[in-house]
Amino acid sequence: MEMKKNNYLCCFFLVVLWPSSLAADLTMVKSPNCPNKCGDVEVPYPFGIHDENCAISKDIDKNFLLKCNTSTGYPKLIYGRNLEVTNIDVEKATMSVEYFDSYDCYHKNGSSSIRNNPYIRLSKSFTLSDSENKLFAFGCDTQAFMNDTQNNFGSGCISICNENVNMSTQTSCSGLGCCQTSLPKHVKYLSVTTTSFNNHKGVHSFNPCGYAFLADQNSFDISKMRLDFKPEQVKNPIVLLDWVVGNNLTCKEAQSNSSSYVCGENSDCYYSENGGGYQCRCKQGYEGNPYLKQGCQDIDECLDPKIIKNCKGCKNIPGNYTCKCSLGMHGDGKNGNCKGFRFDTLATVIGASIFLMIIVLLLFYDCKRRKREKIFKQNGGLVLKHQRVRIFTKAELVKATNNYNQSNFIGQGGFASVYKGVIILNETNSNTNTNTQLIAVKKPKLEKDDQNKSIQINHQQFHEEIAIVSQVNHKNVVKLLGLCLETKIPLLVYELVPNGTLSQHIHAKSSSSSSAMLRPWKTRLRIATETALSIDYLHSFAQPPIIHRDIKSTNILLDENYTAKVSDFGASVLIPPGQTGIATTVQGTLGYLDPEYLTTGTLTTKSDVYSFGVVLVELITGEKPISNGVRRSGVKSNIIQYFVSTIRENKGERYVEKIVDPNIVYDESHETEIETVAELAMKCLEGYSERRPTMKEVAEELVWLNKGNNKCYNNSQQNINEETDQLLVIDHGDQSLVSISNTDIKNHDQVVEYTTIDVLGYDGESSISLN
Repeated sequence: MEMKKNNYLCCFFLVVLWPSSLAADLTMVKSPNCPNKCGDVEVPYPFGIHDENCAISKDIDKNFLLKCNTSTGYPKLIYGRNLEVTNIDVEKATMSVEYFDSYDCYHKNGSSSIRNNPYIRLSKSFTLSDSENKLFAFGCDTQAFMNDTQNNFGSGCISICNENVNMSTQTSCSGLGCCQTSLPKHVKYLSVTTTSFNNHKGVHSFNPCGYAFLADQNSFDISKMRLDFKPEQVKNPIVLLDWVVGNNLTCKEAQSNSSSYVCGENSDCYYSENGGGYQCRCKQGYEGNPYLKQGCQDIDECLDPKIIKNCKGCKNIPGNYTCKCSLGMHGDGKNGNCKGFRFDTLATVIGASIFLMIIVLLLFYDCKRRKREKIFKQNGGLVLKHQRVRIFTKAELVKATNNYNQSNFIGQGGFASVYKGVIILNETNSNTNTNTQLIAVKKPKLEKDDQNKSIQINHQQFHEEIAIVSQVNHKNVVKLLGLCLETKIPLLVYELVPNGTLSQHIHAKSSSSSSAMLRPWKTRLRIATETALSIDYLHSFAQPPIIHRDIKSTNILLDENYTAKVSDFGASVLIPPGQTGIATTVQGTLGYLDPEYLTTGTLTTKSDVYSFGVVLVELITGEKPISNGVRRSGVKSNIIQYFVSTIRENKGERYVEKIVDPNIVYDESHETEIETVAELAMKCLEGYSERRPTMKEVAEELVWLNKGNNKCYNNSQQNINEETDQLLVIDHGDQSLVSISNTDIKNHDQVVEYTTIDVLGYDGESSISLN
């Protein structure tokens, strides 16, 4: 009895272990006489070792015949001249090899110590994988460059830092201590070089060398790198190669010649976009080596415990399997393809179906309710509903925009479309007492389940925008009225600013009415001042401070009174406490983008100052920052370069006529103002951020130029009105004009707090509470 039991156990283990042993046999070489390993690395066909009869025909590529080098003591598999092979994947048609790193090292005084600039050259059937490999660079003063002279390709990245960066906490290379960039398709030759800006003199104590190398991004571990490594401490990275058979042949061309076609039975042919040839893969339901004649063998799915569990009467068939149907049915039960019916169970089935239908309907409506609640909570509804903003339902916004009718479409950005609509503020029994407000609804473009990646990105961007705009309250910033939290990505509801963008008015045809509204110089100066005050508010008074990151004329809206309102906080960031800047992915609009931010990746409030300087140039000249047209100077050029060079070349002379928009109406008394604003723009456009003024200094100078107007623009100024003996104050919160005297308070119905006051020349920080 014991012997019989042992026999059963042996049979059981043979059945369980059979598929794995078969899989191992199916990856074997062409014949038993061909070695299948070099050290720990398996060498499956079409590759071979030593004997050319063990590899695919050398007419396809002689480099499929690899070398097993035993001279170093431990066998190493070698491709080409000196690349050590660590893995060959027949299914994915890839080969992993060890590559060399590029480095340049320096002495403390900045003189060169040692350097190495390797290159890789592949044969016709092998290509560097563009999807898996990336160029990595490490260092605090390092520029990495890779180029392919055969395909006229060149690319690189810059890695900088002022102090030692702990790589063990890094998960990606964004430019601070390390950087990375992608590789294009079809690269067979590549050289990698490393250079330094300042010979590591400023960072030598913790980073004497810069490194660059190509590496498989899935196997390379950034956290194991250190900036103080010496070259011998850097382990050779793994590079992934794609390989094909039948160089430059499509599958159709290869199959037309059966004598040279290498894909075996039960396999399919695939054309490689990167390698420029074809590859072989086993058909579904088969496994093994598709390059051997009978390498792809049928998988017996009925030996899989997971399939057996859900399949009654499992039967294996070539490339597939079938399952038995329930009693009274026939067909394949695997996918519910059973036919027939047992009539004696008809009454039971009908009754059960009705009951199930009722249950399903109840569950359906309950799931819809739970889904709305879940999305509401995920979007922060429990917290946001207690804030100042209004929470709209999805149905309210559909009604307000007439179901997002195309006639209500206003415009679109990178990831959202904007629709105008009308909401009811308060509704009574009498229609005459119903108050309405025009709104702009910011609606995400992507909401489909099959685009989950895009949803995740946009969801983050919308939440960041909500976090910023929900705390902003300024007359010259577009006001967030509310949110809809019932959609996967929240919908943002803003006040509608009816007169379009500043860009539309500046660059409108001179005959248009919109252009005429911006013809007076005083109007443009006022709009510049209002914009500067709003940006100063974001930098100086928001807690935490906000960097807009995309100041441009198309993001400055004009209301019915042509008052400026800054909009679109989709790219804005909050400055962490105790910091003056933040390292982030470069984002913005060409022409307005701070060159220092573009170079270093460090965003500061001075980046907004530069962008505002471009807007000032746009207001003065009437020209777009980047245009293919010919300037008034007759030279096709960048307006910023033209503006700066004109002012510098005409220092001490009258140059207003050379730069000012011919559509602007001004007189001689305004020339000094225009020159002052032009000089201010020059300061904002300084290449080094430390030379630029702060937005507070910019706003104060523009307010000073507006001193002849009957408005007070600056939140940090109070003006004594000599005729009425009243104190005029403007608040960054609601921007209402408040007139205060000993006996009278006008236009003020609530307690308002004012900060940073300047009374009769005294500049201090204080606050006033008005009751």
